[in-house]
Amino acid sequence: MNLPASAREALEAFSACPGWEQRARLLMHWGERLEPLDARHEADRVSGCESQVWLVGERRDGAWHFRASSDARLIRGLLAVLLARVNGLSAEQLATLDLPDWFAQLGLSRQLSPSRANGMNAVLQRMRQLLATG
Repeated sequence: MNLPASAREALEAFSACPGWEQRARLLMHWGERLEPLDARHEADRVSGCESQVWLVGERRDGAWHFRASSDARLIRGLLAVLLARVNGLSAEQLATLDLPDWFAQLGLSRQLSPSRANGMNAVLQRMRQLLATG
C-alpha cells in the first residue's frame, strides 16, 4: 500500500506505543498539529458526529486536501490521523479508503467507541460528498 508521508509517520509513531495510554497521549499531541480553520461555518459542520466537527476540503493539483476542527481533544487527534491518511489522495483513492483498517493499523480501533467510529465515518462520508461537488 502506497501511504502518504504523513500517514507513514503516523503509523511509525503509533506502532512504537506499547499501550493505550501512550497512544492516547500521542493522539492528543497529533490533534495539536491540526491546521486551524479560519472560521467555523455551519455549512462546514459534519452531521452525524456526537462532538462538533467542521470540515473543509479543496482540490490542489488533482489531489484533495482537507482541514478539520473539533472542540473535543480526542476527536481532534482522530481527525489529525485521518487527515494524515487522506490528504493528497485522488478522488478514486479516497472513495476506496478502508477507514476501519486504517484505525486498526494504528492500534486505535479497539478504543474507538461506536459513537466515535460513527463520527469518523460521518467525516469520511462528508469528504466523499465534497469530492462529488468539487
